[in-house]
Amino acid sequence: MADLVCTISETVTLNGSLRGSVNTLTTTGINDIFERIVTCTASVATTIGVFAALPSTSPGAIDVDRTKYVRVTNLETAVTIELAVVTTASNYQVTIRPGASHILFSGDVVALGEEDTTPSFGTMENLASLQVKPTTVATARVELLVGLE
Repeated sequence: MADLVCTISETVTLNGSLRGSVNTLTTTGINDIFERIVTCTASVATTIGVFAALPSTSPGAIDVDRTKYVRVTNLETAVTIELAVVTTASNYQVTIRPGASHILFSGDVVALGEEDTTPSFGTMENLASLQVKPTTVATARVELLVGLE
């Protein structure tokens, strides 16, 4: 078993004063790492990860119940991507600018997409897949890192 350490650091100098913070989260008990870099074709949705309660039911599926850390990073310097976080019954989408990441700290009961502006807290769903689509006519390289217990 190993510890997976995630450190987020922000620094900015405003009016000669340094501002920002460093936040570190340690996830213990990591036994497996899934890591890949995928070239996502321009204007096409590419599935970069599939999750299932029983990974044997889907080729290449990642065990959603054992997933404790998920990071999707846009490795490009000039191409923005859209990431769809697809759950068992909904999805939400975010834009990831060049060099940026989107992080989740679980695979089960982790997300929910809704059509209104009133959150229904406590009704989260499991990850089903992660899909990426570049926003321009250029391809994009995307890194996926998943830590599992």
